[in-house]
Amino acid sequence: MQEPFEVFVNGVRQERGRDYELRGRELRFEKPLAKEGRLGTIRWLSIFLGIAGTYRKNDSVDVVYESGGQRRVASALPIIPPKREPSHRRT
Repeated sequence: MQEPFEVFVNGVRQERGRDYELRGRELRFEKPLAKEGRLGTIRWLSIFLGIAGTYRKNDSVDVVYESGGQRRVASALPIIPPKREPSHRRT
């Protein structure tokens, strides 16, 4: 990923150093982000019938950059959860 570029989460511009860090080709965000998984048939049907809603977190990450003299947008980039440190258990 080459700078300059602009980063947006859910349409809100993010600032490097405050909201995210650039590590190699990855953007590392300060706040946790999540992508809603695929809805199962029963969940989709219950939403369609108005029995239930969907209130899961579904963040969207977009990057605006310039290539060949044109502004381009990479939208709905994949969100990779951070690796968790193994918990230390005492036996």
